Amino acid sequence: MREVISGLANRIQVRGWFFACLGAVAGLPACVVGLAAVRPGFPAGIRVPVFLVVFVATAWAMGLPHGARRRGVRLANGLLGTNLPRPLTPPRSWGDRLRAATWLPVHTVVGGAVTAVTGLCLGMAVGLPWVWLAGGGEVALLWFTAPVPRGLPGAWTLLVGAGCLLVAGGCTWAGTAVLRRLAPVLLGPGAAERAAAAEARMRALAQRNRLAQELHDSIGHTLTASTIQAALAQELLDRDPQAARRALSTIEETSRAAMDDLDHVVGILREAPAPIRPQPTLAELDVLTERIQAMGAALTVEAEGDLGQVPATVSREAYRLLQESLTNTLKHGETDDIRLRVAARGDRLLLELTNSLPAAASVAAATRPGHGLDGLGERVRLLGGELSAGPTGDGRWRVAADLPLGPHA
Repeated sequence: MREVISGLANRIQVRGWFFACLGAVAGLPACVVGLAAVRPGFPAGIRVPVFLVVFVATAWAMGLPHGARRRGVRLANGLLGTNLPRPLTPPRSWGDRLRAATWLPVHTVVGGAVTAVTGLCLGMAVGLPWVWLAGGGEVALLWFTAPVPRGLPGAWTLLVGAGCLLVAGGCTWAGTAVLRRLAPVLLGPGAAERAAAAEARMRALAQRNRLAQELHDSIGHTLTASTIQAALAQELLDRDPQAARRALSTIEETSRAAMDDLDHVVGILREAPAPIRPQPTLAELDVLTERIQAMGAALTVEAEGDLGQVPATVSREAYRLLQESLTNTLKHGETDDIRLRVAARGDRLLLELTNSLPAAASVAAATRPGHGLDGLGERVRLLGGELSAGPTGDGRWRVAADLPLGPHA
């Protein structure tokens, strides 16, 4: 385990040094502009300040474009080991943009310092022992010259070389630590970006919950219908083969519809277009009720108003509400007297489904909270409507939804 941690640390150090070198290289254009700004006639006392001001201003301007920030985040995550979110859009405020632009001059200055110190130390770590092994001589070290005698007295170059390697490693570690600490501060998202990211996550979670409800409604309805039709086909196989074939055909049709819904959901999760049919609306209410009746249920339908004028969003959700309610009825209720009423009145859409209550042993299962009623409540609340479900007191179970067709839709 210690060897693994040591190897990982070494790789991070090497990547951090390489990242610092990239900062030094990125600052070369700003360095050239700064040198060009220093005119020969300038007094010696202001040459360095002028160079620094022009250098920093140029590097800062180079970091203003959104692409520079995007590349900085990608490099920091890949070489420094940070975990910064990828900026998908330019910052909404100038404060965030100016903050991100500061990263390039900081990266350039720190990277240049690390590159210069490590380059000098590595040169000394190799050059001093090399002169000693070559028979001695003099070595120019910055502003002074050091004699390197031959033989054992010159062995001090090995110690100095080892110390230079330690200094180079320490400088790389310190520079990498500084850059890793400053990267989230300068390149990370601002308050506005974090709020936008939170909104995007909320929308994604809402979409996933919606997809889960879509799958529950569609697949649950299909499995219930297929189970009933399979039992019916098995019962009629010998005495009425034609009816058994019709039941098997119904299983095939409902299964294909469920596969279309499944392709729709999987296509959204993969963010890829899926060649599927449109989502059903109240215009296909007849198809749904005929399918339920084909299962042997005694279903009576009463429609009022022009359902074709119901807004598309409400129409789709209303269809799903009725599909889920009918599926729950087939699972938990009696199917000898099911009454469905759909009424579009002014700015309201009223849905009501009643059926006979089952035996006492099944009432508890029907009234127990589950994904079905929870899903119905979520859909109705999202549309700004009201849902009620429960026994009516006359031996029947009633599910009713009141949906607005106005602004909430």
